[in-house]
Amino acid sequence: MQHLNGKIIALTGAGSGIGRALALGLARRGATIAMADRDAAGLAETARMLGNYPHSSSVFDVTDHAALATFVHGAVAQFGRLDGIINNAGLTVVAPFADCPRADFARVMAVNFEAVAEGCRLALPHLRAHGTGWIVNISSVFGMMGYPAQSAYNASKYAVRGLSEALYLELGATDPGISVVRVHPGGIKTNVARNAKVIAGMPGTAMEAVQGDAFEQVARTTAAAAAETIIRGMERGQHRILIGPDARFIDWMVRLFPVSYMKRIGPFLGGAPKR
Repeated sequence: MQHLNGKIIALTGAGSGIGRALALGLARRGATIAMADRDAAGLAETARMLGNYPHSSSVFDVTDHAALATFVHGAVAQFGRLDGIINNAGLTVVAPFADCPRADFARVMAVNFEAVAEGCRLALPHLRAHGTGWIVNISSVFGMMGYPAQSAYNASKYAVRGLSEALYLELGATDPGISVVRVHPGGIKTNVARNAKVIAGMPGTAMEAVQGDAFEQVARTTAAAAAETIIRGMERGQHRILIGPDARFIDWMVRLFPVSYMKRIGPFLGGAPKR
């Protein structure tokens, strides 16, 4: 077991959802949390909920790499060290690839992947300084399977998966005390779907299937439960974490039916045409 008590953890996307739940769960384990989010009001609410637990807050967009560097190095300056980073900030846009504007596709990649890579790059020297720690990257079940009208999100989450797997192998050889954790949440009751930019859906499918209340009906796992699964995985030194029964189901379907999985998964997820 790797204990979190007394550890300094940097966390992006802490203003809501899984990020907020992670901040609270880590603080209760005795960790100090350096939090970041572009949503000042959401981050302030997380800070209020933390109360007297030690923490810091920084408001910026993770695509601003200079601000991200200031955040990571500032956490070290304020708290004396860095023991881990959780690259959690993310967003999505709903559109088939042919209908997705280049700027929207690039924005998803910048937030979901490029900021993750930069967070890893910035944190790694600090973790290597004392030979232990965590790099936790939030991918998705959409980093294990394709899904219509989610090409940008798919691309970004597959990229996070690939980066994390390579980094796990590299650090396993050079810095075995640093745990690289990739997380694949299934449907989580957060505002990601509700806040998604919706451009277009697939012909013959209901747009409502990926939006708001309809998404929440199939999202089976709470943010608190997801955060607890991630934290337990960090403590146990896991590399790959699946969150929720839907994630485990998708994992098996993709393994068993690598070409035709959507015929079997689509009816459970809704909004996905069979092929």
